[in-house]
Amino acid sequence: MKIVGLDLGDVWVGIAISDSLGMFARPYKTAHVKELDTMLHELFSQEKIEKIIIGYPKTMRGTISDQTRKVELEKERLAALFSTYSWILWDERLSSKRANTLKQAKNQDQKKQSHSIAAAFILSSYLEFNRPVIIENLDHQD
Repeated sequence: MKIVGLDLGDVWVGIAISDSLGMFARPYKTAHVKELDTMLHELFSQEKIEKIIIGYPKTMRGTISDQTRKVELEKERLAALFSTYSWILWDERLSSKRANTLKQAKNQDQKKQSHSIAAAFILSSYLEFNRPVIIENLDHQD
């Protein structure tokens, strides 16, 4: 099963998707907010999706902003619309910082693509945090 990452914005939504093992995230598409429901419906019908991770934009101090509230409301709307999936808000503070340099791109195609790259950063952060840690026994006693 794959995991989807979303970077919700006021105009554009970045979409990323994991591999089936949940090891890697890759940018998938950038959709206009008006196309998001249709885009997700198509994605969910084409791929076996387990859950959706949404970038949760708290301030650097960890407080709630107007954008945070917008994302919470959109998450609730999407969770009601696509209720068979698990929806998770994921702290995007560090992921967004990495992606912001991309959002300052010079041409429109690069700016648009930066949203799906930001979604991949968010999803990658989630995957890394939840990856099982394998500890080798370094004490090789015979």
